[in-house]
Amino acid sequence: MAIDLRAIAPGAIRTQAPPLVTILAGIVAIAMLLPLVYLVIRAAEGGAFVETVTDRSTIRTLVRTCFLAAAVGVGTLAISLPAAWLTAATDLPLRRLWAVLLSLPLVFPSYVGALAMIGALGTRGMLQDLLGPLGVGTVPRIYGFEGAWLVLTLFTFPYLMIPLRAAISGLDRTTEDAARSLGASPLGAFFRVTLPQLRPAIAAGLLLVTLYVLSDFGAVSLMRFDSLTRVIFIEYKSSLDRSAAASLALLLVAVAMLIIWAEAATRGRARYHPGSARRTNRITTLGPWKFPALAFCASVAFVSLVLPTSVLVYWVIRGLDAGQSVDFLGSAAWNSVQAATLGAIACLAAAMPIALLSVRYPGVMARTIEKISYSGYALPGISIALALVFFGANYVPALYQTLPLLIFAYVVRFLPQALGASRTSLLQTNPKTEEAARTLGAHRARVFGRITMPQVLPGLSAGGLLVFLTVMKELPATLLLSPIGFDTLATRIWSTTNEGLFTQAAVPAILLVLISAVPTTIMVWREQRIT
Repeated sequence: MAIDLRAIAPGAIRTQAPPLVTILAGIVAIAMLLPLVYLVIRAAEGGAFVETVTDRSTIRTLVRTCFLAAAVGVGTLAISLPAAWLTAATDLPLRRLWAVLLSLPLVFPSYVGALAMIGALGTRGMLQDLLGPLGVGTVPRIYGFEGAWLVLTLFTFPYLMIPLRAAISGLDRTTEDAARSLGASPLGAFFRVTLPQLRPAIAAGLLLVTLYVLSDFGAVSLMRFDSLTRVIFIEYKSSLDRSAAASLALLLVAVAMLIIWAEAATRGRARYHPGSARRTNRITTLGPWKFPALAFCASVAFVSLVLPTSVLVYWVIRGLDAGQSVDFLGSAAWNSVQAATLGAIACLAAAMPIALLSVRYPGVMARTIEKISYSGYALPGISIALALVFFGANYVPALYQTLPLLIFAYVVRFLPQALGASRTSLLQTNPKTEEAARTLGAHRARVFGRITMPQVLPGLSAGGLLVFLTVMKELPATLLLSPIGFDTLATRIWSTTNEGLFTQAAVPAILLVLISAVPTTIMVWREQRIT
Protein backbone atom coordinates (compact mmCIF):
# COMPACT_ATOMS: atom_id res chain seq x y z
CA MET A 1 0.00 0.00 0.00
CA ALA A 2 1.38 3.42 -0.96
CA ILE A 3 0.62 6.48 1.12
CA ASP A 4 0.24 9.71 -0.86
CA LEU A 5 2.33 12.38 0.85
CA ARG A 6 1.78 15.08 -1.77
CA ALA A 7 -1.46 16.55 -0.52
CA ILE A 8 -1.17 19.73 1.46
CA ALA A 9 -3.90 20.61 3.89
CA PRO A 10 -5.68 23.87 3.03
CA GLY A 11 -4.25 26.76 4.96
CA ALA A 12 -1.24 24.76 6.09
CA ILE A 13 1.16 27.29 4.56
CA ARG A 14 0.61 31.00 4.80
CA THR A 15 1.63 33.02 1.77
CA GLN A 16 3.15 36.12 3.37
CA ALA A 17 6.05 35.87 5.78
CA PRO A 18 6.40 38.22 8.78
CA PRO A 19 8.66 41.15 7.82
CA LEU A 20 11.12 40.37 10.61
CA VAL A 21 11.66 36.81 9.35
CA THR A 22 12.21 38.04 5.78
CA ILE A 23 14.61 40.79 6.86
CA LEU A 24 16.69 38.48 9.07
CA ALA A 25 16.87 35.79 6.38
CA GLY A 26 17.88 38.41 3.81
CA ILE A 27 20.65 39.75 6.03
CA VAL A 28 22.06 36.25 6.50
CA ALA A 29 21.95 35.60 2.74
CA ILE A 30 23.77 38.86 1.98
CA ALA A 31 26.46 37.94 4.51
CA MET A 32 26.88 34.55 2.84
CA LEU A 33 27.69 36.32 -0.45
CA LEU A 34 30.88 37.98 0.83
CA PRO A 35 33.23 35.12 -0.16
CA LEU A 36 31.58 34.88 -3.58
CA VAL A 37 32.08 38.59 -4.19
CA TYR A 38 35.76 38.18 -3.33
CA LEU A 39 36.11 35.24 -5.70
CA VAL A 40 34.41 37.10 -8.54
CA ILE A 41 36.77 40.07 -8.05
CA ARG A 42 39.82 37.79 -8.03
CA ALA A 43 38.67 35.78 -11.05
CA ALA A 44 37.93 38.96 -13.04
CA GLU A 45 41.41 40.31 -12.36
CA GLY A 46 43.04 37.54 -14.38
CA GLY A 47 40.59 37.69 -17.29
CA ALA A 48 40.98 33.98 -18.01
CA PHE A 49 37.95 32.51 -16.26
CA VAL A 50 36.50 30.74 -19.31
CA GLU A 51 39.88 29.42 -20.37
CA THR A 52 40.57 28.05 -16.90
CA VAL A 53 37.24 26.27 -16.33
CA THR A 54 37.09 24.79 -19.86
CA ASP A 55 40.61 23.39 -19.81
CA ARG A 56 40.71 19.61 -20.33
CA SER A 57 42.59 18.98 -17.11
CA THR A 58 40.02 21.02 -15.21
CA ILE A 59 37.14 19.04 -16.72
CA ARG A 60 38.84 15.73 -15.87
CA THR A 61 39.40 16.91 -12.32
CA LEU A 62 35.78 18.03 -12.06
CA VAL A 63 34.51 14.64 -13.23
CA ARG A 64 36.74 12.84 -10.70
CA THR A 65 35.53 15.12 -7.92
CA CYS A 66 31.86 14.62 -8.72
CA PHE A 67 32.30 10.85 -8.99
CA LEU A 68 33.98 10.77 -5.59
CA ALA A 69 31.17 12.85 -4.06
CA ALA A 70 28.53 10.53 -5.53
CA ALA A 71 30.35 7.40 -4.34
CA VAL A 72 30.76 8.78 -0.82
CA GLY A 73 27.05 9.69 -0.79
CA VAL A 74 26.08 6.11 -1.63
CA GLY A 75 28.48 4.73 0.97
CA THR A 76 27.26 7.00 3.75
CA LEU A 77 23.61 6.19 3.00
CA ALA A 78 24.35 2.46 3.11
CA ILE A 79 25.80 2.92 6.60
CA SER A 80 23.61 5.68 8.01
CA LEU A 81 20.12 4.43 7.20
CA PRO A 82 20.39 1.06 9.00
CA ALA A 83 22.50 2.57 11.79
CA ALA A 84 19.98 5.36 12.45
CA TRP A 85 17.01 2.99 12.38
CA LEU A 86 18.69 0.40 14.63
CA THR A 87 19.73 2.97 17.24
CA ALA A 88 16.51 5.02 17.20
CA ALA A 89 13.61 2.62 16.65
CA THR A 90 14.59 -0.93 17.64
CA ASP A 91 15.36 -2.94 20.78
CA LEU A 92 19.04 -3.20 19.82
CA PRO A 93 21.02 -3.99 23.00
CA LEU A 94 22.88 -0.94 24.31
CA ARG A 95 21.41 1.18 21.53
CA ARG A 96 22.21 4.43 23.35
CA LEU A 97 25.86 3.43 23.52
CA TRP A 98 25.90 2.44 19.85
CA ALA A 99 24.28 5.77 18.93
CA VAL A 100 27.12 7.60 20.68
CA LEU A 101 29.88 5.41 19.23
CA LEU A 102 28.53 5.70 15.70
CA SER A 103 28.32 9.49 16.00
CA LEU A 104 31.89 9.97 17.22
CA PRO A 105 33.72 9.42 13.89
CA LEU A 106 32.46 12.88 12.98
CA VAL A 107 34.98 14.44 15.39
CA PHE A 108 37.97 13.23 13.38
CA PRO A 109 39.36 15.89 11.03
CA SER A 110 39.66 14.40 7.58
CA TYR A 111 43.43 14.77 7.56
CA VAL A 112 43.74 13.04 10.94
CA GLY A 113 41.44 10.23 9.78
CA ALA A 114 43.50 9.84 6.61
CA LEU A 115 46.75 9.74 8.59
CA ALA A 116 45.32 7.14 10.94
CA MET A 117 44.11 4.97 8.05
CA ILE A 118 47.50 5.22 6.35
CA GLY A 119 49.14 4.29 9.65
CA ALA A 120 46.81 1.31 10.04
CA LEU A 121 46.27 0.03 6.49
CA GLY A 122 48.98 1.64 4.38
CA THR A 123 52.40 0.42 3.36
CA ARG A 124 54.53 -0.32 6.44
CA GLY A 125 51.43 0.24 8.57
CA MET A 126 50.10 -1.67 11.55
CA LEU A 127 48.25 -4.22 9.37
CA GLN A 128 51.38 -5.08 7.44
CA ASP A 129 53.32 -5.44 10.70
CA LEU A 130 50.71 -7.89 11.97
CA LEU A 131 50.64 -9.90 8.74
CA GLY A 132 54.42 -9.93 8.29
CA PRO A 133 55.03 -12.99 10.50
CA LEU A 134 52.41 -14.83 8.40
CA GLY A 135 54.43 -14.30 5.25
CA VAL A 136 52.40 -11.39 3.84
CA GLY A 137 54.92 -8.94 2.45
CA THR A 138 52.64 -6.25 1.07
CA VAL A 139 49.08 -5.05 1.59
CA PRO A 140 46.72 -3.58 -1.03
CA ARG A 141 47.45 0.02 -1.95
CA ILE A 142 45.21 2.43 -0.03
CA TYR A 143 46.05 5.62 -1.94
CA GLY A 144 44.00 7.15 -4.74
CA PHE A 145 40.24 7.02 -5.23
CA GLU A 146 39.76 3.98 -3.00
CA GLY A 147 41.54 5.54 -0.04
CA ALA A 148 39.80 8.90 -0.41
CA TRP A 149 36.42 7.15 -0.68
CA LEU A 150 37.08 5.01 2.39
CA VAL A 151 38.24 7.88 4.59
CA LEU A 152 35.52 10.32 3.57
CA THR A 153 32.78 7.69 3.91
CA LEU A 154 33.91 6.56 7.35
CA PHE A 155 34.27 10.06 8.75
CA THR A 156 31.27 11.77 7.16
CA PHE A 157 28.43 9.24 7.51
CA PRO A 158 27.38 10.77 10.88
CA TYR A 159 26.42 13.93 8.92
CA LEU A 160 23.59 11.79 7.56
CA MET A 161 23.02 9.46 10.49
CA ILE A 162 22.47 12.16 13.13
CA PRO A 163 19.64 14.01 11.33
CA LEU A 164 18.18 10.65 10.29
CA ARG A 165 18.03 9.57 13.93
CA ALA A 166 16.26 12.80 14.84
CA ALA A 167 13.79 12.29 11.98
CA ILE A 168 13.12 8.66 12.88
CA SER A 169 12.59 9.64 16.52
CA GLY A 170 9.95 12.16 15.42
CA LEU A 171 8.04 9.82 13.10
CA ASP A 172 4.37 9.06 13.59
CA ARG A 173 4.18 5.30 13.07
CA THR A 174 0.39 5.19 12.65
CA THR A 175 0.67 5.22 8.84
CA GLU A 176 3.02 2.26 8.98
CA ASP A 177 0.59 0.45 11.32
CA ALA A 178 -2.22 1.15 8.85
CA ALA A 179 -0.17 -0.34 6.02
CA ARG A 180 0.60 -3.42 8.12
CA SER A 181 -3.09 -3.86 8.96
CA LEU A 182 -3.86 -3.87 5.22
CA GLY A 183 -1.46 -6.74 4.61
CA ALA A 184 1.87 -5.06 3.88
CA SER A 185 4.99 -6.87 5.11
CA PRO A 186 7.26 -5.10 7.63
CA LEU A 187 9.88 -4.51 4.94
CA GLY A 188 7.29 -3.37 2.43
CA ALA A 189 5.70 -0.98 4.93
CA PHE A 190 9.13 0.50 5.69
CA PHE A 191 10.07 1.16 2.07
CA ARG A 192 6.63 2.31 0.90
CA VAL A 193 5.49 4.30 3.95
CA THR A 194 8.29 5.09 6.42
CA LEU A 195 11.15 5.73 4.01
CA PRO A 196 9.28 8.44 2.02
CA GLN A 197 8.70 10.31 5.28
CA LEU A 198 12.46 10.32 5.88
CA ARG A 199 13.18 11.89 2.49
CA PRO A 200 13.86 15.42 3.86
CA ALA A 201 16.39 14.11 6.39
CA ILE A 202 18.06 11.88 3.80
CA ALA A 203 18.24 14.69 1.25
CA ALA A 204 19.55 17.19 3.81
CA GLY A 205 22.15 14.75 5.13
CA LEU A 206 23.33 13.70 1.67
CA LEU A 207 23.56 17.36 0.71
CA LEU A 208 25.89 17.99 3.65
CA VAL A 209 27.99 14.93 2.83
CA THR A 210 28.27 15.84 -0.86
CA LEU A 211 29.19 19.46 -0.17
CA TYR A 212 31.72 18.33 2.45
CA VAL A 213 33.40 16.04 -0.08
CA LEU A 214 33.49 18.82 -2.66
CA SER A 215 35.23 21.15 -0.21
CA ASP A 216 37.54 18.67 1.54
CA PHE A 217 41.27 19.04 1.12
CA GLY A 218 42.91 17.04 3.91
CA ALA A 219 41.80 13.52 3.00
CA VAL A 220 42.17 13.84 -0.77
CA SER A 221 45.60 15.42 -0.38
CA LEU A 222 47.00 12.73 1.89
CA MET A 223 45.43 10.00 -0.24
CA ARG A 224 46.98 11.61 -3.36
CA PHE A 225 43.67 11.97 -5.14
CA ASP A 226 43.44 14.95 -7.47
CA SER A 227 40.18 16.75 -6.70
CA LEU A 228 39.21 20.35 -7.39
CA THR A 229 40.06 21.43 -3.85
CA ARG A 230 43.56 20.00 -4.10
CA VAL A 231 44.14 21.83 -7.38
CA ILE A 232 42.79 25.05 -5.84
CA PHE A 233 45.12 24.77 -2.85
CA ILE A 234 48.08 24.11 -5.13
CA GLU A 235 47.20 27.20 -7.18
CA TYR A 236 46.91 29.31 -4.03
CA LYS A 237 50.24 28.06 -2.73
CA SER A 238 52.34 28.01 -5.91
CA SER A 239 51.14 31.12 -7.76
CA LEU A 240 51.18 34.77 -6.83
CA ASP A 241 48.26 35.29 -9.22
CA ARG A 242 45.24 33.83 -7.44
CA SER A 243 42.79 34.45 -10.28
CA ALA A 244 43.07 30.84 -11.51
CA ALA A 245 42.38 29.49 -8.04
CA ALA A 246 39.43 31.87 -7.69
CA SER A 247 38.06 30.70 -11.06
CA LEU A 248 38.27 27.07 -9.96
CA ALA A 249 36.59 27.93 -6.66
CA LEU A 250 33.74 29.59 -8.58
CA LEU A 251 33.41 26.41 -10.64
CA LEU A 252 33.12 24.49 -7.38
CA VAL A 253 30.37 26.86 -6.25
CA ALA A 254 28.52 26.31 -9.54
CA VAL A 255 28.63 22.55 -9.02
CA ALA A 256 27.37 23.00 -5.47
CA MET A 257 24.50 25.16 -6.67
CA LEU A 258 23.50 22.44 -9.15
CA ILE A 259 23.51 19.87 -6.37
CA ILE A 260 21.46 22.17 -4.12
CA TRP A 261 18.98 22.74 -6.93
CA ALA A 262 18.67 18.98 -7.49
CA GLU A 263 18.09 18.42 -3.78
CA ALA A 264 15.38 21.09 -3.73
CA ALA A 265 13.73 19.53 -6.79
CA THR A 266 13.42 16.17 -5.01
CA ARG A 267 11.39 17.69 -2.18
CA GLY A 268 8.29 18.19 -4.29
CA ARG A 269 5.29 19.43 -2.35
CA ALA A 270 5.14 16.59 0.11
CA ARG A 271 3.78 16.95 3.62
CA TYR A 272 5.93 15.19 6.21
CA HIS A 273 4.31 16.22 9.47
CA PRO A 274 1.73 13.94 11.06
CA GLY A 275 -1.92 14.68 10.44
CA SER A 276 -2.71 14.49 14.14
CA ALA A 277 -0.89 14.84 17.41
CA ARG A 278 2.52 13.14 17.32
CA ARG A 279 2.65 9.81 19.10
CA THR A 280 5.50 8.20 20.94
CA ASN A 281 7.88 6.41 18.62
CA ARG A 282 7.24 2.65 18.71
CA ILE A 283 10.19 0.30 19.28
CA THR A 284 10.58 -2.52 16.76
CA THR A 285 11.57 -5.95 18.06
CA LEU A 286 14.53 -7.36 16.12
CA GLY A 287 14.12 -10.97 17.17
CA PRO A 288 16.64 -13.24 15.38
CA TRP A 289 18.06 -10.20 13.54
CA LYS A 290 19.49 -8.86 16.81
CA PHE A 291 22.89 -10.51 16.41
CA PRO A 292 23.43 -9.45 12.76
CA ALA A 293 22.43 -5.93 13.82
CA LEU A 294 24.99 -5.99 16.62
CA ALA A 295 27.64 -7.28 14.21
CA PHE A 296 26.87 -4.45 11.78
CA CYS A 297 27.12 -1.72 14.45
CA ALA A 298 30.27 -3.25 15.94
CA SER A 299 31.96 -3.48 12.53
CA VAL A 300 31.20 0.14 11.64
CA ALA A 301 32.29 1.38 15.08
CA PHE A 302 35.52 -0.62 14.89
CA VAL A 303 36.60 0.61 11.46
CA SER A 304 35.51 4.24 11.89
CA LEU A 305 36.33 4.81 15.58
CA VAL A 306 38.32 2.06 17.31
CA LEU A 307 40.86 1.58 14.52
CA PRO A 308 41.87 5.26 14.07
CA THR A 309 41.83 5.81 17.83
CA SER A 310 44.09 2.78 18.29
CA VAL A 311 46.58 4.25 15.83
CA LEU A 312 46.61 7.53 17.73
CA VAL A 313 47.10 5.75 21.07
CA TYR A 314 49.87 3.65 19.52
CA TRP A 315 51.68 6.78 18.37
CA VAL A 316 51.43 8.28 21.86
CA ILE A 317 52.75 5.15 23.56
CA ARG A 318 55.59 4.78 21.08
CA GLY A 319 56.55 8.42 21.48
CA LEU A 320 56.50 8.31 25.28
CA ASP A 321 58.62 5.15 25.26
CA ALA A 322 61.12 7.01 23.09
CA GLY A 323 61.31 9.80 25.68
CA GLN A 324 59.23 12.43 23.89
CA SER A 325 57.38 14.99 26.00
CA VAL A 326 53.74 16.06 25.73
CA ASP A 327 52.67 19.70 26.07
CA PHE A 328 49.85 20.88 28.31
CA LEU A 329 46.77 21.49 26.17
CA GLY A 330 44.37 23.16 28.61
CA SER A 331 44.34 26.52 26.82
CA ALA A 332 43.93 24.96 23.37
CA ALA A 333 41.09 22.76 24.62
CA TRP A 334 39.26 25.72 26.17
CA ASN A 335 39.66 27.81 23.03
CA SER A 336 38.26 24.97 20.93
CA VAL A 337 35.21 24.53 23.16
CA GLN A 338 34.60 28.28 23.32
CA ALA A 339 34.81 28.77 19.56
CA ALA A 340 32.69 25.67 18.83
CA THR A 341 29.97 26.70 21.26
CA LEU A 342 29.74 30.25 19.93
CA GLY A 343 29.84 28.96 16.35
CA ALA A 344 27.00 26.51 16.98
CA ILE A 345 24.81 29.15 18.63
CA ALA A 346 25.47 31.65 15.85
CA CYS A 347 24.71 29.08 13.12
CA LEU A 348 21.43 28.05 14.74
CA ALA A 349 20.38 31.68 15.15
CA ALA A 350 21.20 32.40 11.49
CA ALA A 351 19.53 29.22 10.22
CA MET A 352 16.17 29.59 11.96
CA PRO A 353 14.75 32.55 9.94
CA ILE A 354 15.83 30.90 6.67
CA ALA A 355 14.27 27.59 7.70
CA LEU A 356 11.02 29.33 8.70
CA LEU A 357 10.93 31.22 5.41
CA SER A 358 11.57 28.17 3.22
CA VAL A 359 9.20 25.80 5.04
CA ARG A 360 6.30 28.00 6.13
CA TYR A 361 6.42 30.64 3.37
CA PRO A 362 7.88 28.98 0.25
CA GLY A 363 8.39 31.04 -2.85
CA VAL A 364 11.02 32.39 -5.20
CA MET A 365 12.61 34.58 -2.53
CA ALA A 366 12.70 31.76 0.01
CA ARG A 367 14.28 29.34 -2.45
CA THR A 368 16.87 31.91 -3.53
CA ILE A 369 17.88 32.75 0.02
CA GLU A 370 18.12 29.09 0.94
CA LYS A 371 20.36 28.28 -2.04
CA ILE A 372 22.63 31.22 -1.29
CA SER A 373 23.01 30.05 2.31
CA TYR A 374 24.51 26.75 1.08
CA SER A 375 27.15 28.36 -1.12
CA GLY A 376 29.81 28.75 1.57
CA TYR A 377 29.78 25.06 2.45
CA ALA A 378 31.07 24.09 -1.01
CA LEU A 379 34.00 26.49 -0.88
CA PRO A 380 37.40 25.39 0.38
CA GLY A 381 37.97 26.79 3.83
CA ILE A 382 40.98 28.78 2.66
CA SER A 383 38.82 30.64 0.10
CA ILE A 384 36.41 31.78 2.79
CA ALA A 385 39.25 32.65 5.14
CA LEU A 386 41.12 34.70 2.53
CA ALA A 387 37.90 36.48 1.55
CA LEU A 388 37.29 37.52 5.15
CA VAL A 389 40.95 38.48 5.61
CA PHE A 390 40.58 40.78 2.60
CA PHE A 391 37.26 42.13 3.91
CA GLY A 392 38.44 42.64 7.48
CA ALA A 393 41.83 44.18 6.65
CA ASN A 394 40.40 46.63 4.09
CA TYR A 395 36.95 47.58 5.41
CA VAL A 396 36.62 46.70 9.10
CA PRO A 397 40.15 46.59 10.53
CA ALA A 398 38.71 46.67 14.05
CA LEU A 399 37.34 43.16 13.46
CA TYR A 400 40.44 41.73 11.80
CA GLN A 401 41.90 38.80 13.79
CA THR A 402 39.15 38.97 16.40
CA LEU A 403 36.87 36.25 17.73
CA PRO A 404 33.67 37.78 16.21
CA LEU A 405 35.15 37.63 12.69
CA LEU A 406 36.23 34.03 13.31
CA ILE A 407 32.69 33.12 14.45
CA PHE A 408 31.31 34.82 11.35
CA ALA A 409 33.60 32.63 9.22
CA TYR A 410 32.18 29.56 10.95
CA VAL A 411 28.64 30.73 10.13
CA VAL A 412 29.52 31.21 6.45
CA ARG A 413 31.18 27.79 6.37
CA PHE A 414 28.79 25.65 8.42
CA LEU A 415 25.37 27.30 8.23
CA PRO A 416 23.98 24.46 6.03
CA GLN A 417 24.51 21.96 8.83
CA ALA A 418 22.18 23.89 11.13
CA LEU A 419 19.83 24.76 8.28
CA GLY A 420 19.33 21.16 7.16
CA ALA A 421 18.37 20.01 10.65
CA SER A 422 16.11 23.03 11.19
CA ARG A 423 14.24 22.47 7.91
CA THR A 424 13.71 18.78 8.64
CA SER A 425 12.28 19.52 12.10
CA LEU A 426 9.94 22.21 10.78
CA LEU A 427 8.73 19.92 8.00
CA GLN A 428 7.71 17.37 10.64
CA THR A 429 5.83 19.99 12.70
CA ASN A 430 2.18 20.40 11.77
CA PRO A 431 1.47 24.10 11.05
CA LYS A 432 -2.18 23.58 12.03
CA THR A 433 -1.21 23.65 15.70
CA GLU A 434 0.38 27.05 15.20
CA GLU A 435 -2.63 28.35 13.30
CA ALA A 436 -4.99 27.09 16.02
CA ALA A 437 -3.05 29.03 18.65
CA ARG A 438 -3.08 32.16 16.48
CA THR A 439 -6.87 31.95 16.05
CA LEU A 440 -7.17 31.85 19.84
CA GLY A 441 -5.38 35.19 20.07
CA ALA A 442 -1.79 34.13 20.81
CA HIS A 443 0.94 36.40 19.44
CA ARG A 444 3.18 34.96 16.72
CA ALA A 445 6.28 35.12 18.94
CA ARG A 446 4.45 33.34 21.77
CA VAL A 447 3.25 30.63 19.40
CA PHE A 448 6.80 30.10 18.18
CA GLY A 449 8.23 29.88 21.70
CA ARG A 450 5.49 27.75 23.26
CA ILE A 451 4.44 25.45 20.38
CA THR A 452 6.93 25.43 17.51
CA MET A 453 10.21 25.55 19.41
CA PRO A 454 9.60 22.50 21.67
CA GLN A 455 8.73 20.40 18.61
CA VAL A 456 11.80 21.40 16.59
CA LEU A 457 14.22 21.26 19.54
CA PRO A 458 15.47 17.69 18.84
CA GLY A 459 16.36 18.63 15.28
CA LEU A 460 17.99 21.87 16.40
CA SER A 461 20.04 19.92 18.94
CA ALA A 462 21.22 17.62 16.16
CA GLY A 463 22.14 20.59 13.97
CA GLY A 464 23.91 22.34 16.83
CA LEU A 465 25.87 19.19 17.55
CA LEU A 466 26.97 18.91 13.93
CA VAL A 467 28.18 22.51 13.93
CA PHE A 468 29.92 22.12 17.30
CA LEU A 469 31.81 19.02 16.20
CA THR A 470 32.77 20.48 12.82
CA VAL A 471 33.98 23.79 14.26
CA MET A 472 36.10 21.85 16.76
CA LYS A 473 38.14 20.44 13.87
CA GLU A 474 38.00 23.40 11.44
CA LEU A 475 41.48 24.44 10.35
CA PRO A 476 41.93 27.03 7.53
CA ALA A 477 39.57 29.68 8.94
CA THR A 478 40.98 29.23 12.44
CA LEU A 479 44.57 29.55 11.23
CA LEU A 480 44.00 32.74 9.23
CA LEU A 481 41.34 34.56 11.25
CA SER A 482 41.85 33.65 14.91
CA PRO A 483 43.21 36.27 17.31
CA ILE A 484 46.93 36.26 17.95
CA GLY A 485 47.76 33.49 20.41
CA PHE A 486 44.35 31.82 19.99
CA ASP A 487 45.55 28.22 19.72
CA THR A 488 43.02 25.41 19.29
CA LEU A 489 43.28 21.63 19.26
CA ALA A 490 42.84 21.61 15.48
CA THR A 491 45.66 24.09 14.88
CA ARG A 492 47.87 22.17 17.31
CA ILE A 493 47.21 18.93 15.41
CA TRP A 494 48.02 20.64 12.12
CA SER A 495 51.27 22.25 13.26
CA THR A 496 52.63 19.11 14.92
CA THR A 497 51.62 16.89 11.98
CA ASN A 498 53.44 19.18 9.53
CA GLU A 499 56.55 18.84 11.66
CA GLY A 500 56.26 15.04 11.71
CA LEU A 501 55.69 14.97 15.49
CA PHE A 502 53.06 12.24 15.51
CA THR A 503 53.04 11.82 19.28
CA GLN A 504 52.34 15.53 19.82
CA ALA A 505 49.68 15.36 17.09
CA ALA A 506 48.01 12.28 18.54
CA VAL A 507 47.51 13.76 22.00
CA PRO A 508 45.32 16.74 20.92
CA ALA A 509 43.51 14.45 18.46
CA ILE A 510 42.57 12.07 21.28
CA LEU A 511 41.56 15.01 23.47
CA LEU A 512 39.40 16.32 20.61
CA VAL A 513 37.56 12.98 20.51
CA LEU A 514 37.06 12.91 24.28
CA ILE A 515 35.71 16.46 24.48
CA SER A 516 33.37 15.96 21.54
CA ALA A 517 32.03 12.76 23.08
CA VAL A 518 30.40 14.77 25.90
CA PRO A 519 27.81 16.75 23.87
CA THR A 520 27.25 13.73 21.64
CA THR A 521 26.39 11.57 24.63
CA ILE A 522 24.10 14.23 26.12
CA MET A 523 22.17 14.66 22.88
CA VAL A 524 21.74 10.93 22.25
CA TRP A 525 20.53 10.24 25.79
CA ARG A 526 18.15 13.16 25.57
CA GLU A 527 16.70 11.81 22.33
CA GLN A 528 16.25 8.39 23.88
CA ARG A 529 14.44 9.88 26.87
CA ILE A 530 12.09 11.81 24.58
CA THR A 531 11.31 8.79 22.40
